[in-house]
Amino acid sequence: MRWRRRNLASMSADVGDGLAPAVEAVTTPTKAPPGGGSGYRAIALVVAAALFMQQLDGTVLTVALPTMARDLGTSATSLSLALTSYLLALALFIPASGTLADRFGSRTIFCVAIAIFLAGSILCAQAGTLPMLVAARFLQGIGGAMMVPVGRLVLLRSVAKEDMVQALSWLVMPALIGPILGPPLGGFIVTWLDWRWIFYLNLPIGIAGIVGALLLVPEIRGDSRPRFDTSGFFLSGVALGCLLFGFELSSRPGTGRVALALLGIGLVFGLGYVRHARRTSDPILDPRLMRIDTFRLSVIAGSLTRITQGAQPFLLPLLFQLGFGLSAATTGTITMVGAIGALAMKALAPRVLRRWGFRDSLIVSGLVSSLGYASCALFRPDWPVAAMVAVLALSGFFTSFQFTGYNAIAYADVEKQEMSAATSLYATFQQLTLSLGICTAATALELGPRLAHREALHLGDFSLAFVIVAGISASALFWNRRFAHDAGAAMSGHRRHSETNGRTAGQG
Repeated sequence: MRWRRRNLASMSADVGDGLAPAVEAVTTPTKAPPGGGSGYRAIALVVAAALFMQQLDGTVLTVALPTMARDLGTSATSLSLALTSYLLALALFIPASGTLADRFGSRTIFCVAIAIFLAGSILCAQAGTLPMLVAARFLQGIGGAMMVPVGRLVLLRSVAKEDMVQALSWLVMPALIGPILGPPLGGFIVTWLDWRWIFYLNLPIGIAGIVGALLLVPEIRGDSRPRFDTSGFFLSGVALGCLLFGFELSSRPGTGRVALALLGIGLVFGLGYVRHARRTSDPILDPRLMRIDTFRLSVIAGSLTRITQGAQPFLLPLLFQLGFGLSAATTGTITMVGAIGALAMKALAPRVLRRWGFRDSLIVSGLVSSLGYASCALFRPDWPVAAMVAVLALSGFFTSFQFTGYNAIAYADVEKQEMSAATSLYATFQQLTLSLGICTAATALELGPRLAHREALHLGDFSLAFVIVAGISASALFWNRRFAHDAGAAMSGHRRHSETNGRTAGQG
């Protein structure tokens, strides 16, 4: 029997997107939550500390890539492995987080997740080689995979219903502030300190989160403890890992055979998982959900868009530092405007969806954001900074709107008893396609030098990479057009708006 959960994805859509709506569902409690009253603020701040730490870590790191590559004796594009390994760990372990929290207690798993994340941060700071950094980032990702989803479960299970909206507003603010503070802070650390301080910065925040959780967060277990799909976890893990790293290595010179072998192994285990999922009542990732039109279209179109979104934070710092010769501090200041554009969107999204509905809104926003990111191919050192800032802010605004739409409409037609499986599958696709975006960007960036038989990157190589990834997100327009005109109308209020206009016209 499926584990019944109540979905809250629409209340926290677009929280960094890659993190929402991970396991943003909660077992319906049989008694009043113990965290009611004014205590919900303290609990929300504890969970927000973990979310802020993860968001800050990811956005700070992208600005430091060129400096890290120089210190580690490798190319900047090779560091995409470190970013990919982290996101891969998120994709692999997010589906397991809810089951672990129900079995061992949400507070226990939350504290353990923060501890694992901090251990990975320390190892990242001590890394002297690329393989060590990749392994440390993977360990960090294991902690992050459990930390944020279980943190949300902690909040949702500990707060009374009447305080839920206010509590979630406390939770989402770090996800919005982190991407804004991250790039300039990363530029400051790289310019005036050492890139290793990026990871040491997590220690005080994480320790405060653990202490706060032990003192303020109640230990709550789920009423139902479903059987953990061990076979599915193994099959999907091997398949996803081999496919992703096989694609990543395919862009590296001299690794063709290894990449081909990994892709072959990943395909075999992937087919094995599909067969396993069809014969299992509660698979860890349920592909049968793809039969639901709105869910399937949101997954496909959202994945294509997220490939581009995963590529941009990787490409832009490299372009500004390696291509334009800008400092890390200046780079961070410029790249933060995309997050500011995303923040500005949040107040307008409900009104736009109510007026035009999901289908038309996603088509227009997808076209504008794809053109905006394609425009980055035209960036040159003599461009005014104000012009580049305008392009990035506009692109961030419309891309964030897309994610808000996709994150909401995905669950428009999902039954309550399938909500838990749907959030797990959707969150896994989110993390995988962000990882695939980094792989795609690194591969596209390597194309120019390999075709021209040279080693150094030229500005034209960046232009080619931007055009390729923007073209991928533009292909989502085909899938956006396949949404029904009234898709998600119960969520957006678009149908009611249309009916009101019709009645008014009839009366006239």
